Amino acid sequence: MVLLIHHTTSPFSRKIRLQMSEKKVLFVLKEEEPWNLSEEVYQLNPSGSLPIFLYDGNFISGNYAISEYLEDFIKEIRLLPDDIKQRADARNIIEWFDTKFYEDVYKKIVVEKVHKRFSKGLAPDSKILKIGLNNLNYHMEYIDWLAEKDNYLAGETFSLADITAAAHLSIIDYLGDVSWENYRNAKIWYSKIKSRPSFKDLLNDTIRGILPSKHYANLDF
Repeated sequence: MVLLIHHTTSPFSRKIRLQMSEKKVLFVLKEEEPWNLSEEVYQLNPSGSLPIFLYDGNFISGNYAISEYLEDFIKEIRLLPDDIKQRADARNIIEWFDTKFYEDVYKKIVVEKVHKRFSKGLAPDSKILKIGLNNLNYHMEYIDWLAEKDNYLAGETFSLADITAAAHLSIIDYLGDVSWENYRNAKIWYSKIKSRPSFKDLLNDTIRGILPSKHYANLDF
């Protein structure tokens, strides 16, 4: 049995949860609040970053380390393409969302709307939010373009690239900030991802004190 120490609003935690569900790994979740971490987290990972993956007395911390471990350890269900070029394409998309989307969008929307509220009791900065929402449009155009070319973001088959993009986007969608009507191909793609059994638990997630958008858990939105 695997224990994953996570937080609901972390796209990296969501990514690992989806990856484990796709690979049929049984796991238990222990939620931590990033603004109020327990001593246990710092004992396991002095940097205090989540998620933390514990299995059979060992632990792995960090999004990439956990994700690569899962891909290497459970080879029966592959989430990266066999073809080396397609695998590189998938990793390029993973890197894009884990770095650029995270910096451009997550830090300017989720951190402002959620983390700032619960960690400091402050309202979001409207200027920073506006920048984040403008950046979101740019990233949505990128998703729309990728989804128009193929069935999935990194080609014709579902991969870790789709998991990563959906993990990041799902939090923004929870807050109701995605204008889906403007991105038809992205909407069709996200609907397919939401319909996967692995996504079911994520759609039941709640953020304390913040209701999800009306369509968040709706598969036909």
